[in-house]
This record gives sequence, C-alpha cells and structure tokens, in this order.
Amino acid sequence: MENHRLVLPGHMNQYGFLFGGYLLAWVDEMAWMAASRDYPGCQLVTVGMKEVAFKKSVREGAVLRFEALRARTGETSATYSVKVSKDGEEIFSTEVTLVRVDGEGRKQSLPKG
Repeated sequence: MENHRLVLPGHMNQYGFLFGGYLLAWVDEMAWMAASRDYPGCQLVTVGMKEVAFKKSVREGAVLRFEALRARTGETSATYSVKVSKDGEEIFSTEVTLVRVDGEGRKQSLPKG
C-alpha cells in the first residue's frame, strides 16, 4: 500500500523541522490502513514498532511517500514494514506489529487465507 503526506507549518518543531511525533503517528496510521485492507472487519491495534531512528530531517512543504508491506503474520498479529521517503531518498523505516483484539481487548486469531 502506498500513500503520500504534505508536511505543513503545523507539523514543525521549534527548530523548523518535522516533529518526530507526527511522523510516528503517520507511520502507525499507514500500518493500520494496510492491515485493515488485508484483514477487513478485524479490530486491530498497534503493539509495537521495531526501531525508531530518523535518517534525514524534513522541512515544511516536503511531500513524503509512505509504503507499507506485510512482512510477517502470526496467529493473532501481523507485522508491516513501513518505509518513508522524500524525493526518492529513504528518511525513515521500521516494522509495526498490530494485533487483532475483541471488544474487551483480548487477543483474537486472525482470519486464515
């Protein structure tokens, strides 16, 4: 799955660079969207990100490209590789693991297939 995001003035930190928290939220959202397309109707929540290391800074006006691919599937969870690039250069990547839960927050098996 691929998506894009425009970095706006409200996304900047006090030094004029993209605030890392926004990028992490967008990465989490991207992983959730990819998982929701793979497992429609399932309630999925993020349980972890493998690594958080920003490789390049980002300024206002940049258009970021997000790509999410399913990396692994377990009994109750799925892990997605999420890469973020700007002008063809990778600025961030990580793996996001989501788990299927019921209305009470208990883990549930993912559908087979």
